[in-house]
Amino acid sequence: MQSFTEENYLKVIYHLAEKTNNVQTNAIAEQIQTKPASVTDMIKKLAEKELVDYIKYQGVTLTDKGRHAAVDIVRKHRLWEVFLVDKLNFKWDEVHDVAEELEHIKSVNLIERLDEFLGFPKSDPHGDPIPDKNGRFTKTQFIKLIELKIGDSGTITGVSQHSSAFLKHLEKLGLTLGKQIKISDVTDFDGSVEILIEEKQINISREVAKHILISNNGKN
Repeated sequence: MQSFTEENYLKVIYHLAEKTNNVQTNAIAEQIQTKPASVTDMIKKLAEKELVDYIKYQGVTLTDKGRHAAVDIVRKHRLWEVFLVDKLNFKWDEVHDVAEELEHIKSVNLIERLDEFLGFPKSDPHGDPIPDKNGRFTKTQFIKLIELKIGDSGTITGVSQHSSAFLKHLEKLGLTLGKQIKISDVTDFDGSVEILIEEKQINISREVAKHILISNNGKN
């Protein structure tokens, strides 16, 4: 059984591994906000438990055992986020830190009942897929809003930036999950995008647009 700290490391490595095969200790240190030497010490402990494979200067990879543990943590985190938003009326920018605490609950029975109680949700309040009890994800096809062309339309499916400030900004603009949007214009100079949403025109920066995920895109 892993400690809270070990579980946090496994989750961070899992998320970093979605972008690169060999995760570097400096990247982990940046995410955990600690010194690289401390990361190396923890990685050695995880390697002893056969949760990661570590080769000095080449990076860290999760073993099958480590990936299973990491996916289980991700599953609990995202289920708790759904519960907090759907049942306790938290906003989507408020749930991450609370779910960070709840994800360490060990009771398998509780999590299975939570999943059933919520109706077996496929994604969390930010659009991230929730693995089932066997660790399987439902694949969601999406495209970044920044990649759409003038005249393209679609549904906001998720976000790739989860900071509270970013989510509050989207909430203020009305750019929340499930909203239908259409691209009216793209500015060549700075890449800002003009969007039609609920018969209202809004303008967003390129930085915002690249973190909004869209599905069912097409020409209207």
